[in-house]
Amino acid sequence: MPPEDLIISEDDYPEMEAVNAIQRGLHAFNQEMGGPYDREPVTVLARDATGEVQGGLLGLTYWHWLFIDWLWLARSQRGRGVGSELLRRAEAIARTRGCTDAYTDTFSFQAPGFWSRNGYAEFGRLDEMPRGHARQWFRKRL
Repeated sequence: MPPEDLIISEDDYPEMEAVNAIQRGLHAFNQEMGGPYDREPVTVLARDATGEVQGGLLGLTYWHWLFIDWLWLARSQRGRGVGSELLRRAEAIARTRGCTDAYTDTFSFQAPGFWSRNGYAEFGRLDEMPRGHARQWFRKRL
């Protein structure tokens, strides 16, 4: 049971003020325990001759780590070395920021072999997430 002076409620559409309070609170605690984040975005894009985005990598650097959040390529660009080049450039950015390691998570239907081919090792797996597949975590020493 919660304390009598606390009201617990469920909210499918929370106000941004509530969301921000949760995020600020967790960020403050994390920095108290782990030190300053020094969070910086990493964005590497692949565009065609018309300027249309054909792929890209979105990530963050913090606590001397590169986190690769998103890596996507249009079907026409897959298998051409573009993904490896995006990754190589993101890792280079991370190294200039003092990062020593990188990590990501992916699904078994999202080409986990790509990560292995690029020097990443699986360190975690959640089978049946989603059903019939697995969620996998990979890391690499930079």
